[in-house]
Amino acid sequence: MMKKFFARVFFVVGLMLTFSTTAFAYLDPSVMTYAIQVVAGVVVAVGAVIGIYWRRAKKKVQDKLGIDENAHKEVEDDVVEIFEEDKEK
Repeated sequence: MMKKFFARVFFVVGLMLTFSTTAFAYLDPSVMTYAIQVVAGVVVAVGAVIGIYWRRAKKKVQDKLGIDENAHKEVEDDVVEIFEEDKEK
């Protein structure tokens, strides 16, 4: 399955290189800014995907091993204070 995929990819890349033509085009300075934005966007998106799957994998491992990450954390009670002077206003 993977061998067929890579064979097709190499075939397509080979055809692209074989039948490529030279393009005489002007690259505007804003093209570099756009390229930087594209690269930054891809890096952020890949980082987000890796972070999501890392948390999922970590949670599955913790569930399998019976580890509770909130076991030793202290939880504070909600404190609601009502002052008499606020009631008079």
